[in-house]
Amino acid sequence: MFADKDAIGSEFKKILGSDVEISTGLASIKTLYNILNRSTATTAKELSEELRAAAEALEETDYSSTSIRSACELFTRFISLAPADLLDDKDFTTVLNFYRSRGDLFIERIAKSRTLISDCCRPFFKNNSNILTHSYSKVVLKTLLDAREAGIWFHVYVTESQPDSSGRKMLLALREKGIHSTLVLDAAVGYVMERMDMCFLGAEGVMETGGIINKIGTLNLAVCAKYMNKPVYVMAESIKFVKEYPLNQADIPADFKYSSTAIKSKDLQAEHPQVDYTPPQFITLIFTDLGIMTPAAVGEELIKLYT
Repeated sequence: MFADKDAIGSEFKKILGSDVEISTGLASIKTLYNILNRSTATTAKELSEELRAAAEALEETDYSSTSIRSACELFTRFISLAPADLLDDKDFTTVLNFYRSRGDLFIERIAKSRTLISDCCRPFFKNNSNILTHSYSKVVLKTLLDAREAGIWFHVYVTESQPDSSGRKMLLALREKGIHSTLVLDAAVGYVMERMDMCFLGAEGVMETGGIINKIGTLNLAVCAKYMNKPVYVMAESIKFVKEYPLNQADIPADFKYSSTAIKSKDLQAEHPQVDYTPPQFITLIFTDLGIMTPAAVGEELIKLYT
């Protein structure tokens, strides 16, 4: 018996609400893990369908569909890598227990992602540098806070990031920890860019192309940085790697661009997209828990993750 969609959504939101530091992707994985622990499936196919239905229910919430989809797909793929002789076991409980142990391992690994990314970024900081960032990103925030704790001094410029003003949240979090920071109007990115030493960006999803899906306005910043020869560094956990190959804005799936509520209304003409696609040519490096890579290396890493 599959769990009710509303119940899955409520459990997911409860996990997100219980920890302000948890990412949407990790909350999705923990929700699937809980379903795995409660599962009474008797075959691998039945379990796969149960987890797929749960992932679809999560995508119907108004959280980042990009992050949810990639995290759920990678979690399902990771736990299902079982030895052939185990899958032949007539007692499926043994298989379930193996999947659960794999789930434990996956969650433990992902929980360390931000620390690994922060460590990778540290050598790229310089004292008294100006850094521009967009919107609110938990992994970018941790990277900046860790660098400050390591004794590095810098000034952060944060875009206001309309329409939800999420940049203000980032600004407050930085100032609370004593980091010098300034709020920048989205329209003023070009004005301040010449003073920047580097740009730090998070991502809702890293595409197979090496480009990223992120909060609307990211593309504007990246294009401006490219024109002014400023490096653009992206920080993203590997659970955000997505098997999608967009070539332009029109290629972004609708469920990535709009909330589930907006899509259900079937009237998207009045809706503004929540994200945009930044092609790989505007990105200098991508920092992940798998290491530092160029955008061109993402496709190869995706192959490794899914094989």
